[in-house]
Order: sequence, then C-alpha cells, then structure tokens
Amino acid sequence: MLLTLDLNDPRPLHEQVTAAIRRAITDGKIAPGDRLPPARDLADALGVNANTVLRSLRHLRDEGLLEFRRGRGVSVLRRPDARQALESQVRDLLDEAARHGFRPHEVIDLIKELS
Repeated sequence: MLLTLDLNDPRPLHEQVTAAIRRAITDGKIAPGDRLPPARDLADALGVNANTVLRSLRHLRDEGLLEFRRGRGVSVLRRPDARQALESQVRDLLDEAARHGFRPHEVIDLIKELS
C-alpha cells in the first residue's frame, strides 16, 4: 500500500493521514476485508509518528470504515458511501485551491465553466 503526504499541506498530519487512507479505500487500492499494515509500519513509510497514524485509524474506525480486532490488526470494513467519498475529494480540492490563492466561489465558477 503506497500512501503519500504533501509536505506543503497546512492541515494537521493526522488529517492528512486520515485522508490518504480514506482515499486509498475509496480508490480501491485497499478493499473491504483487507488488513492494513501495522501502525508502526505505516508511520515509518509516511515519516510520521506512530501515534499520528493511530489517531487517524481511530477516526476511520469511528466513521465505520475500519475494524480493530485484537490479535488480527486493523482491517477495512467497507468503502465510504459515494457522497462521503465525494465530500472528501471536494474538501481536498478546496484545500488545494486555497493553497493556490483561490476562494471557494472561484472554484465553483471554474466547475461551472467546465461543466
């Protein structure tokens, strides 16, 4: 499982990790029933603290996407519903647009132009 973080992203690291894992599930890189690598391995791969990854995993568990099982690790329960997945992508788009100096209404205008 290849996850990456954007070092220029102003969001807290745990939110970036949460979004990266959610995106991997949404995109089908991680399927329901698949087990995730241990938090320590994910943290090493992402270059963050293991507690940051654990915080993200707990958040995704609370959303109902992940399941924690003692002795079996963390596995994917389900994909996010379509609206939830789209909301996540829109949030990412708005964050990216803000980093480039665009306001939400400008993004909406751009979407209308492209539709």
